[in-house]
Formats: sequence, C-alpha cells, structure tokens
Amino acid sequence: MIHNPFKPFKVLRKTTTCCILFYWIAQSVFAQPNNQYDIVLQGGRVIDPETKLDAIRNIGIRDGQILEISTNTLSGTEIINVSGLIVAPGFIDLHVHGITNIEQEYQIKDGVTTALELEWGLPFLKEWYALRKSKALINFGASVNWPITRVQSLASYQEQLSSLKEIMSTKGLPVTQTMPVFGKSFYQELPQDKIPEMLDYVQESLKSGGLGISMPIGYLPGASTEEVFRVYQLAGTLKAPVYAHVREGGVIAIQQVISDAVLTRAPLHICHINSMALNKIMLAIEMVNTAQKSGFDITTELYPYTAGSTDLKSAIFDTGWQKKLGMSFKDLQWVATGERLTEETFATYRKDGGTVVMHNMKPEWIASGIASKGMIIASDGMPYAKLAHPRSSGTFSRVLGKYVREDKVIDLTEAIEKITFLPAKRLEVIAPMMKRKGRIQVNADADITVFSFDKIIDKSTFEKGIQPSEGIEYVLVNGIPVLRKGKIVKDTFPGQPVYGKYKE
Repeated sequence: MIHNPFKPFKVLRKTTTCCILFYWIAQSVFAQPNNQYDIVLQGGRVIDPETKLDAIRNIGIRDGQILEISTNTLSGTEIINVSGLIVAPGFIDLHVHGITNIEQEYQIKDGVTTALELEWGLPFLKEWYALRKSKALINFGASVNWPITRVQSLASYQEQLSSLKEIMSTKGLPVTQTMPVFGKSFYQELPQDKIPEMLDYVQESLKSGGLGISMPIGYLPGASTEEVFRVYQLAGTLKAPVYAHVREGGVIAIQQVISDAVLTRAPLHICHINSMALNKIMLAIEMVNTAQKSGFDITTELYPYTAGSTDLKSAIFDTGWQKKLGMSFKDLQWVATGERLTEETFATYRKDGGTVVMHNMKPEWIASGIASKGMIIASDGMPYAKLAHPRSSGTFSRVLGKYVREDKVIDLTEAIEKITFLPAKRLEVIAPMMKRKGRIQVNADADITVFSFDKIIDKSTFEKGIQPSEGIEYVLVNGIPVLRKGKIVKDTFPGQPVYGKYKE
C-alpha cells in the first residue's frame, strides 16, 4: 500500500470546511438577536463631518450607541423612516446660560443634544451635577466658575456663598442670578496672598467634573494681570481649556488672551468673537488662525445674530460704554418689555439689573465669520424669557436655514462640522468621552439630529420673542428619542453629564 502524504491534509480540509460551515450556520441562527436593534433610522441622507460620509444609509442603534451604518436592510424594534431627511450628529452647544429643562425643550427643537455652560461656568459643580442627574432632557455640563472661586477666598462673602451652595443643591442657578449678589467682588482686586487659595478652589472644582476654567474677564474689571496669568499657568499645566470673554478693547483684548495662552501653553477658547471684535472680526480670526498654525491650541466661536445680550448691571455698561461698544441708549432693548432704552430708563433699570439685547453688529460681519474655516457655532443662549434673545432657541436652525440654504455662505457639510464635530474636538482634551460625540460612526454615541433641509429655519425674533425652530423632525439623545415628528417626547430624561477628566 502506497502512503499518500497529502491524505491528512484532505481530511483536515474536509474537517475545516465542516467547521466553517457549522460556524456560519451558528452565526445565522444565534446572531439574529444581536442584529435586532432598538431603533433603526431608515433611508436618510447620513452626513458624518469627520469621515466625510454623505450618502443614503440605514443606521442601527442599540444601548445608546450606533452599531451599524449600512446600505443593507436592518431589523429593529422600532423602524423610523427618515427618507428625504438629513441625519446628522446631534448639535453640540459650547455656550449656554439657560440650563434648565425649560430652555432644553427649545434647544431640542433647535437640534441640540449637548448644551454646556462654559463661558461663565457654574459654582459648586458637585451639587449641580447631582441635581441634574436623571432629570435632564439632553447632555449637560459646565466649566469651573472662576469669578466665584475668587470670592470663596474672601471672608466677607461666606454667608452669601452658603446660600448659593444651597440654591445650587436644590434649584440650580443661571449666570444672571450671580451677578447682582457677587457683582461688587468683580471690582475688587484679589489680594496677592489669596491667589494660591483661589487656584486651590479652581482645582477642587475641576475634581467635581469641571470642563475647564471660565475666564469672563470682561465682567471682572478688578482682576489683576497677575491673577489672570496665574489661572492661565494652572490651565497650561493641567491642559484644561480656558473659556474667555475678553476685556473691553476689541482686538487688543483678543491679543491679550492669546498672549497668555501662548506663554503658558493653556488651551484657549475665545467666546463670541463677533461681539468682541465687531468690525475687526476678520483681523481677530486671522490672529486665532495664526496661533493655530504655530501649534497653539486656540479656537473661537460666534453666534449668527447681529445683536448681543447680557445683564445691564454688569461692568460692560460702566461709564464710557457707548464709545467702547459703538452704541447709544436706543441700541439697547429691555428684555422684560421689549422697549428700547433712553438715558432715563437706562439709569432706572441699571439699579437692579436685568437682561438687555445689544444691537451693535452688521450682517456682513456675521456672514464673514461664519464662512471662516474652523469657526465653531455656539449660541450664548440666555435663560428663558418671553422676549429673550432669539439665539436662545434658533442659533443652529438659523445657520442651516439662512446661511446654508438661503444665502449659501457655506455648504451643508461644513455647517454640520461647525455645529457638531468641531465643538466635540474642542472638548476632547478635557473630556475624552467627547470622542464619541459629534460623529455618525460605528461605536459613537447615538446623539442624532434628523432634519428637513428644505424646511429648517429659526422662528424667534427680537420683536415677537422666543419661538421653537422649524424643520427638526427627530432628536435622539443616547439612543432615546426626545423629539418625534417635531414634538417633544414627554417624561423622557436621557441626558447624561459631561465630565472633565479630573473628576474624582
């Protein structure tokens, strides 16, 4: 008998073939439940700003994540037909001051899935995060509130701080309510020997989950150059972003914060460059771009409106404001009534403070800023009031409806990048979880906004007040619908906290 040296291989080949066949049979039987998704978004035009995907796809979602993006038919517990609609990452707003569910309902109808209070930040973050847990419609978070950390080191404010902590534990607190109580401290220079203690409070707040450090220097005329520089030094050491509302002075003030960031290697985000630089906006943007090209982690943002909004009692309206801002009394609109101010009503309302709208920008400045490469869009949305600034409810729909569809200032993919991927990238240095947001990709968080490109538009006006935007059809937060066919889903709270990496 002749020995066949290849016979064992034939047996092995048959055995292997049988094993492979059994494997695929097993997969087809046992894998079916795993391919049953919680939700399938079927037939939408999917746009992912990072990979540049722009195609008709089906999306399979399970346990809060995107698990499949495919041309294949997908099986799900719920199939949502989104054909004819744009499927984008959920919009990320880096700059909101309205932090309750009242504002979040308007934010959802504007496509927002993550809204963060970063310019001013919030005091007592540990208490605030605990208060919002399991109660938020969308994802939430905040930066360290530097103005209050400096107050914490001053003995004369301890009683007010105790009351503030109680409020943050029970109600939360928007920015506008801190100014009347602690406004006097904003004019005080922090004693040099108190600066280390203030920095300790900053680090303590970062350990509560803070997403960087707020530096609204424009509201704190008493802050010394050294105090500000020491905060930047700490931020540079920790690689914690600074969110800056610059001092008055236009591009000179922008140069100042850029120089602090360059000297300390602190990550820097300059808030609402449109209202800071005004007619010099393109020069200011050039400064930011030059710093980026030199390797510095510096970004900026704008909102798509020709008016700003803030508290009338703030330092911004100290003597000389007309010249500094290029405004007069009639350019100020009192939010409580909608009236334009006079010298007399200005003096009356400033005593107690309150929100005003500041009409001091031109449309061409805004359009140029929006068209600038790398520009992040953020709302600077205010706490709810019937006549609050329209940016509070319409920022992102306005960009997509007016500046993309109507005016063709930028294309759709670039606009989506500015309101999803770029803000997510800005936060990744401090919040690694943001690597899963601002994207439509496998294993990304299922924060998704579905809208009609033909219909999306903002509806709020300065005259008639806050109105929900139109054209947003579906919004999913962590895989759970909070908006269906343009209507809020009641009693659904899938919003999750966004924490900084130093949280203990």
